Amino acid sequence: MKNIKEEFISTLSHEIRTPLTSIKGFSQTMLASWDKLSDEKKKEFLNIILNQSQRLINLVENVLNVAKIDSNSENFIPVKINVNQIMQNCINIVQMAHKEFVFEFHQSKNELFSLADNDKTQQVLINILDNAAKYSKNSKIIEIKTYNSNDYNIFSIKNYGSYISDENAKKIFDKFYRIDSYISSTTQGSGLGLYIAKNLVDKMNGKIEVVSSKEKMTCEFLIYLPVYEVEKLTKNIKI
Repeated sequence: MKNIKEEFISTLSHEIRTPLTSIKGFSQTMLASWDKLSDEKKKEFLNIILNQSQRLINLVENVLNVAKIDSNSENFIPVKINVNQIMQNCINIVQMAHKEFVFEFHQSKNELFSLADNDKTQQVLINILDNAAKYSKNSKIIEIKTYNSNDYNIFSIKNYGSYISDENAKKIFDKFYRIDSYISSTTQGSGLGLYIAKNLVDKMNGKIEVVSSKEKMTCEFLIYLPVYEVEKLTKNIKI
């Protein structure tokens, strides 16, 4: 039986080969049949090539991010971020890729501010929002909340139709770990996204967890970031 690292290598090979095959195939078709293809068909093929190219870019970025995390070379710039604003920005970005979904944002009535790296926070939120849509099976609604609890501001992202067991919940943020093998999985991915997200959140002095209900078939990710306080500006985020 393959160990986790071998499974990751197999998954990575598959994830690289699939978009490359699509890019090559549709490019060859367009070159060989350019005059025979309608403008609509050309646009369709070019969109496929564009989407598969972006898929490759995302994969490469994930691998590079893991390398930075493992070598402790990530740079963090702590700033005052507006929790509601940054969440809305991330929803707008993910909405473009999942136009069939409704992202219901129930934001805090009060303005919330956290001390965190702006770019890294967006990277984490976009990853979790994108996963919520990918793994939502029974509903096209993603529920999102922001609220405060003591020293943390919390981002809640919940989808319907997926369930993560307690056993998997303990491992889901591990490097190389995927709940389903790439052969049986209906979603794309190398299994690095949540490992990256957890490490980025940890290094911003926050935490991330998943709460899942088998009865309701819901999966909720909670991202905690420290509340902004003036005195914290004199302290460095741990790296």
